[in-house]
Amino acid sequence: MIRRLAAVTLAIALALPLPTAGAVAPPDYGDYALVFERSAGQLWTEGVVASQWAWKPLNADRTESEIAWGHPKEWPPGYGEHFVRDGDWLLVNGYFDHTNSNFNTQRVTAESMGDANCADMRPLPSSGGRQHYVRWTIPTTAYCLSATGTIKVGANGAVVNFRHEQIWYPPAPCANSFLGNQTCIRQHERWYDDKGVPFSLSLERDQHIALGQGMGFRIHQTYDRGWPAELKEWRAELRYAWRW
Repeated sequence: MIRRLAAVTLAIALALPLPTAGAVAPPDYGDYALVFERSAGQLWTEGVVASQWAWKPLNADRTESEIAWGHPKEWPPGYGEHFVRDGDWLLVNGYFDHTNSNFNTQRVTAESMGDANCADMRPLPSSGGRQHYVRWTIPTTAYCLSATGTIKVGANGAVVNFRHEQIWYPPAPCANSFLGNQTCIRQHERWYDDKGVPFSLSLERDQHIALGQGMGFRIHQTYDRGWPAELKEWRAELRYAWRW
């Protein structure tokens, strides 16, 4: 009887499905950009340091963070961008003006989202006027974002009109000269404004953001309003990345 029961028990056990591990979620934007980590990186071009960035989380619940960009010789810079996570979106709220102990508030008046060709653009519902910057969950296909609005300068009340156009591409293999082969998402962006000039293009660039490495893995900039006429492009690559 004991042998028979043991055989039946074994048969039942073999018939039951084995437990499976919980599905592992694919990396999200935070895993690539390191938004809510005390992370930093340094970009080089033509053998010299070109720029540096650093994220500074602003609260314990991982919903607000500030990123600063600047040159290491002039660090810390006088400004930083304020990002807020709300559900599946990372939003732009404005810009810290540390030099004047002030804040420049950014608010959108119209936003839309479409496909990789910026076709079939459809309005995005407002999130308190903050700009939808990037999806937190990374889609498997590219998507386009367009935002129009204003930036109010806290120090003097001036208002700057802007338009920000972006295309975000899904993860793909990438490489640079210093950190080798990685996996990246890519952002193509164009920024228009009327800061001191008639409304016009101010910047256009591609940025690769590497998984676990952070911002600026590769940057290829093709336009900057401040460039001399003979300068047609600028490239830089992330050489050092660290936590602080």
